[in-house]
Amino acid sequence: MKNLKITFVFIALIIMASCSDDFVDVKSNNENSEDFFNTEEDYQNALIAAYDLLQSTYINVMLGDIASDNTLAGGGDSNDGPGIQEIDDMIHTPINEELSNIWEWMYAGVNRANYILEFQNNINFDGKEAVLAQARFLRAYYYFELVKFFGDVPFVIDRRIQFGDQFEIPKTSKDVIYDQIELDLIYAAENLPYVQQQTGRITKGAAQALLGKVYLFQDEFALSAAVLEDLINNGPYDLLVDYSTMFENDNENNIESVFEVQYTDVEGASFDCFQCSEGNIAVGFNGIRGYNGPIFESGFSFNVPTQEVVDEFEEGDLRLETAILDIEAWAAETGATYSTGNEHTGYYNRKYIAREGDLNIGDANLTNPNNYRAIRFADVLLMAAEALNRGGINDMQAQSYLNRVRERAFGNSDHNVTLTGVALTNAIYHERRVELVGEGHHFFDLVRTGRAADEIDGFQEQKHELFPIPLIEIQLAGGQWEQNQGY
Repeated sequence: MKNLKITFVFIALIIMASCSDDFVDVKSNNENSEDFFNTEEDYQNALIAAYDLLQSTYINVMLGDIASDNTLAGGGDSNDGPGIQEIDDMIHTPINEELSNIWEWMYAGVNRANYILEFQNNINFDGKEAVLAQARFLRAYYYFELVKFFGDVPFVIDRRIQFGDQFEIPKTSKDVIYDQIELDLIYAAENLPYVQQQTGRITKGAAQALLGKVYLFQDEFALSAAVLEDLINNGPYDLLVDYSTMFENDNENNIESVFEVQYTDVEGASFDCFQCSEGNIAVGFNGIRGYNGPIFESGFSFNVPTQEVVDEFEEGDLRLETAILDIEAWAAETGATYSTGNEHTGYYNRKYIAREGDLNIGDANLTNPNNYRAIRFADVLLMAAEALNRGGINDMQAQSYLNRVRERAFGNSDHNVTLTGVALTNAIYHERRVELVGEGHHFFDLVRTGRAADEIDGFQEQKHELFPIPLIEIQLAGGQWEQNQGY
């Protein structure tokens, strides 16, 4: 995959790389855009290229916890991954490398989806609507990541952003971008099945779930509840009975998985091009430093859970051992050895650390095959509960969805919630934190619900709700884009 040095590039070359364990062997083709999109295969290959940037969202996921009070940056020392360290300490600036990567990679994803949609009327073929629906979902997904991180951003649809266009494209209100995201996801939901023949492809359920989340981020509670309840009642998803197997490599794309980012360990990678990796880089980065022992592999000890989030789990919550690895207890039990790095807490994100037995072709820390469970059915239930409760729609139904998640967590109904109103809201917030810890949601949950300043050390209101637009991008656009407030 091409290493994009700046965001605004003319994609005259379609660079094919995999996005799923099930479709990894796609021949690379170099084509002039005027000679492309003349066969169904052209559209399918371009679609795979648009999927490919999903794998680069590993850093989005890591920062979604590191920026919150769930985890610390960790790493080898305080200078290891300086961009990650700065975000953990809330001292990040417009020259933060990790934020530049998110900007570049998400716009690369937008551009690849837009490339397909620019030529959507070239030819007709059976199943074309499904191809366009997947492209529109992907565009919505990438724009949603950009809005979550940066707020108002440059916005283009149905055509590529070519180098030079940045001088003519203004920042667009996130409200306008949300409107298009919603249209894209509605189209995707209407033109995709709940079950795809090819594992890893976007489904109707994924589109509905993301649409419900987008509504929730805008406090559109009635709309969010309606689409999420339709998914709950009519989709093929359910809670996995055994939570302890949720994140294992042999249980990917299970009944609880509404949308997974697919990774593979059969293709090498290097530190020169992180977005080129087909493996889950976060897994190696989250791994146990200097580890020698059973089950797990060594890693770089980033993204280490705090004692605070461990203490958030109630007594008897069966999820704790699956979510958090207590390395001291594990070493005492198994005889494993390890070393300590920066901000060592004694805990690791067990959901996404490397396991023994993976191929890890190339660098083992960059090519882990662990899929990212981007949207789980438990998340859908908790989002629906929140929308029903905060929208003043139906607290009893909100309790029901919340308690489905809690009954699995405790193995019985003894811990069911009977709260209403604000007390129920807080119970849902608690449940989202412990159910989804380590999955990259907590910072954005805190921001969208106005709780970030009270929970995150160093968080400044009217500033840290958004991250700064990378300075290089503002300079490349001739200074026409105003920097986000406070930076």
